[in-house]
Amino acid sequence: MGVNPPEAKRWQRLLREAVRDPRELCALLGLPDDVAARAEAATRAFPLLVPRGFIARMRHGDVDDPLLRQVLPLGAELEDVPGWVADPLVERDCAPRPGLLHKYHGRALLVTTGACAVHCRYCFRRHFPYDEVPVGRERWRAAIDYISGDATIDEAILSGGDPLTLADEMLAPLARELALIPHLRRLRIHSRLPVVLPERIDDALLDWFTGTRLAPVLVLHANHPHEVDDAVAAACARARARGVVLLNQSVLLRGVNDDVDSLSELSHRLFAAGVQPYYLHALDRVSGAAHFAVDDARAKDLMRGLAARLPGYLLPRWVREVPGESGKVALAWR
Repeated sequence: MGVNPPEAKRWQRLLREAVRDPRELCALLGLPDDVAARAEAATRAFPLLVPRGFIARMRHGDVDDPLLRQVLPLGAELEDVPGWVADPLVERDCAPRPGLLHKYHGRALLVTTGACAVHCRYCFRRHFPYDEVPVGRERWRAAIDYISGDATIDEAILSGGDPLTLADEMLAPLARELALIPHLRRLRIHSRLPVVLPERIDDALLDWFTGTRLAPVLVLHANHPHEVDDAVAAACARARARGVVLLNQSVLLRGVNDDVDSLSELSHRLFAAGVQPYYLHALDRVSGAAHFAVDDARAKDLMRGLAARLPGYLLPRWVREVPGESGKVALAWR
């Protein structure tokens, strides 16, 4: 008889049990067979992956559920749309070392892994050459040495893929080594796991994340209020209790959150969970995601509607990432 892993590793078991077959996803949600059949072709180009706990938050029988739309492969992904490209942010030009992106002054981003806990169909790195990304402490050496050698960098960002898919035994030594670099002040992690797999925010993670002199910042990614359930709120509470600063980035997505009610309620639920609404991103023009696009005129209307409804501290900044700019470009909407 098999032995269950210890509670501290429960998240790894849940990740292994994530759904990868469109037919299983559709069966769990009571969706017609033809939905699964259409999804299979797109899955061959970009695999399906979604944890069962995230599926449990979706509406049964509703193919337009806003959480389902983010993960369900569609035939539209296979369409060749002019202007939508594999590398919309031209990230290859910002990589001074393998697996390291240095786009902006003061911050360097370590692409720690190509693995994720969920495959978001709008992902701007869905075509990223992860096979070229070094994984492991010694393979990260060139990136760490680069950060150590540039005194203008005061914040290290762990990204991916999703860095929190890596085991604590890999991440803890990396955090300690980064803390030895005297000019670093903060360690920031960008992760979807606190939302789609909140069990990941356990004591073992928080011990190493908050256990160095670097100020810990965790940037979540939730797009719709239905994503922020009690389990997510509890995970955020655990992180806040240990001194982690919590921010949220969203992407404006057609058919998911392109209405004032959804965006407003998302800000309220995030704030109630101790998370500061941070950015609302204009969709990056990555090939396969054009069907999620919201035009700027519609986005401006949404921002005006949000501003009329929310206090300023709950209003995320509407931004676009533009290759070659010194930071995210704040978009005018007034």
